[in-house]
Amino acid sequence: MISVVRLTFLGAVASAVAVAFLSCEEDDPGESSFNLIQEKIFTKSCALSGCHGSSGDATFVQHKLLLSDGESYGNLVGVTPTNTSASADGLLRVKPKDAHTSLLYHKISGGHHAKQYGNPMPMGLALLTVGQVEFIRLWIEAGAPERGAVADGALLDDTTPQEETFEPLKPPAAGAGVQMVVSKFPVAPNFERELFVYKKVGNTEQMLVNRIEIKMRQNSHHFILYDFEPTIPAGYIPVNDEVRDLRNQDGSVNFNTTIAMGYHVFVIGTQTPYLDYKLPDGVAIQIPAGMSLDCNSHYVNKSTVAIDGEVNVNLHTVPASSVNKIAKAINFPNYNLNLPAKQKTTLSKTFLFSKSVSVLTLTSHTHQLAEKFVIKVKGGARDGQVVYTNLDWHHPPMVNLNPPLSLNAGEGLISEITYNNTTDAAVKFGLTSKDEMGIIFGYYTEN
Repeated sequence: MISVVRLTFLGAVASAVAVAFLSCEEDDPGESSFNLIQEKIFTKSCALSGCHGSSGDATFVQHKLLLSDGESYGNLVGVTPTNTSASADGLLRVKPKDAHTSLLYHKISGGHHAKQYGNPMPMGLALLTVGQVEFIRLWIEAGAPERGAVADGALLDDTTPQEETFEPLKPPAAGAGVQMVVSKFPVAPNFERELFVYKKVGNTEQMLVNRIEIKMRQNSHHFILYDFEPTIPAGYIPVNDEVRDLRNQDGSVNFNTTIAMGYHVFVIGTQTPYLDYKLPDGVAIQIPAGMSLDCNSHYVNKSTVAIDGEVNVNLHTVPASSVNKIAKAINFPNYNLNLPAKQKTTLSKTFLFSKSVSVLTLTSHTHQLAEKFVIKVKGGARDGQVVYTNLDWHHPPMVNLNPPLSLNAGEGLISEITYNNTTDAAVKFGLTSKDEMGIIFGYYTEN
């Protein structure tokens, strides 16, 4: 006869074995929803060189998000994003049980970009499939656990493409502005396409523009509206509605396009998919009757299939009786960039005004190696004062100074930019996303 003690011992052993077996089942990577996300999504589409693969990538200084195996979970769940708009709206990178306040869900969902949370991800690649997005949504809504199966793994095998949701801007009401459109254009696989289209604004009378909206399809690097300096030779004024590419299909530069660029005058620009910018009350940009503007669109396609670019621009007008100041553009570039490989470099340049002015708005433009852009006052009682700081090259804020910054003739602004060249080669000023830039944009009025 087996004793009661012996039975109790065998029962305890069996229970322990069962618990251990169940624990192993729970820890089994094949049964972990998060491990599946890591294996089938993050590792393949996100933790790539130049994206979220290494703290040594140039973009890391802005997003500070590693999605490599072993790093991703702790960098996502319960963490405040570096994106200032998302942070201000109370989003977390992943908020357990709430996908709609999780920035990750917005970034992988082409149709959830109601606000300026940047481009959908993966940047430059095709959107995740419908099944992949749903799998991540279910994982978040289940509490975003690091272990345990909480979503149907079959969703990850769903190949239904997620359609980008691009709803064109509604044109301004009759008599309240005009709309300009850069119609849909293809961007070849593994290609960086930057183009210009000189388009008529469509106004038969002078317009005073106080608000500008810009909306773009995904994977845009930037969009800028330009006028031309009066000194541009007649032979270089572009033909209306003719598409002028910056680069040929073999990657070589189209020099006729670059010559015209040398006469550009900044009007408005953005690096975010949607911009809604309003000048201070009483101030407007003057658009003469019959004017044309040069539309500059830049897209990056890292995928193996062609994608589409498209841009809508709304110029909202105000009556002349409400305007007492005309805004003029600030366009202060530092072309003298020489960034040694594997090194941080801080470069400064001073720009002075020849007349007494009031600076209304400041923004910045760089590429991915810039980790800090500071604008300081040069001269006068506020000499050296910082009036603008940007730590996110891809989402530079447009800051309305309130009150405006008053500067006398001979005073001005200093751009102080810190670049972190993590690449193996020196980088200079250039036009591609792998080159660098350093430009102060904005608006001022003459006093």
